[in-house]
Amino acid sequence: MPFPSLRRCRSTVQAPVPREHPREHPRRSLSDWRLLPDIPEFWTWKTEAQLRLSDALQVTTSTAASAQPRSLDPKSRDAKPRLLLMGLRRSGKSSIASVVFHKMPPNETLFLESTTRIQKDSIHSFMDFQVWDFPGQLEYLEPSFDLEDIFGSLGALVWVIDAQDDYLDSVARLNRTILTVQQYYPGINIEVFIHKVDGLSEEYRTDTFQDIVQRISDELSDAGYENAPVHYYLTSIYDYSVFEAFSKVIQKLIPNLSTLENLINTLGNNCGFEKTYLFDVLSKIYIASDTRPVDMACYEMCSDYIDVIVDISELYSWDHPSRRSKGEQIQEAESHVVLHDETMIHLMEMNKYLCLVSVIRNPEAKEKRGLIDMNCRTFQDALNDVFSRSWEQEDHASG
Repeated sequence: MPFPSLRRCRSTVQAPVPREHPREHPRRSLSDWRLLPDIPEFWTWKTEAQLRLSDALQVTTSTAASAQPRSLDPKSRDAKPRLLLMGLRRSGKSSIASVVFHKMPPNETLFLESTTRIQKDSIHSFMDFQVWDFPGQLEYLEPSFDLEDIFGSLGALVWVIDAQDDYLDSVARLNRTILTVQQYYPGINIEVFIHKVDGLSEEYRTDTFQDIVQRISDELSDAGYENAPVHYYLTSIYDYSVFEAFSKVIQKLIPNLSTLENLINTLGNNCGFEKTYLFDVLSKIYIASDTRPVDMACYEMCSDYIDVIVDISELYSWDHPSRRSKGEQIQEAESHVVLHDETMIHLMEMNKYLCLVSVIRNPEAKEKRGLIDMNCRTFQDALNDVFSRSWEQEDHASG
């Protein structure tokens, strides 16, 4: 479990910057910083939305004539939205699932055996969903398979293409799948991971990406789908591109994403944050961020800092039998680090699944940590109101 028994953690460390930020940003004066108003008067657009996506999602039946939507039973095991990992054999589907959702080191995926049956993983994190890993040799479009059982729960179809291999067969099979899915289940998101691009040169990587997109688009256009909901990503398990891609996929399944982005934008504007991410601690997928462009160097830096805080927390969160707390204790983790160029990374745990990580390039920020913490606590209250989910009560009820 992330942050297993985390207590308040504050640290100021001088550390080298992993890499230079590619662009300069105007710095805000600390005199411009403002304390966020109290929740009732300020968060006028917050919603009482359930985090469990099954309450807001619908599914469609696989009748040949038409697809009639039906509501999901939130108490049903199959009500969880699904991420369907599909593609040809050895395309890297199992490696992606192991690295992203099971924290397997990328080098160890070399020893994974080829998937021979559908692997179903239930992910219990900031939201509950399922990851289905399909064998590449499985002909699931044959009449012997029940399409409703596979595609009936709305979510995302993630098709993985090995960019280092001959991808013509994979593209042809993907097009057949898209045509079937669009006919009976038009609400499902189609996500294409052009995978294993770490072994390609920058020029060849671009050419491969454009060729795959063109082939898929041309065939779908010939079949009458001019604007099919297909999205493309260049990915590799040896860098953060696969986490960035899954972040985009997951965000499309969150019905209150715009509200989260508005909250983060307001917090960042009032505190002078350059970039802010709301991370799922377990997978290091960010479920929301401000609307400023994502910089991969900044994202990698924030993601690595989560690992540092989790490791430190596991070392120093042991409760000594003779230890006595003095006064009220804050249960969530708080931490910041100041790099040698005066950039500060600020982390605050929101609940047992989510943490807020911000990059601040104003050198005066370290003198305003109290104001930053107070604003982040205000954001935490608003975030929990949006999710309308009591983590502690759920744990107590299930215990």
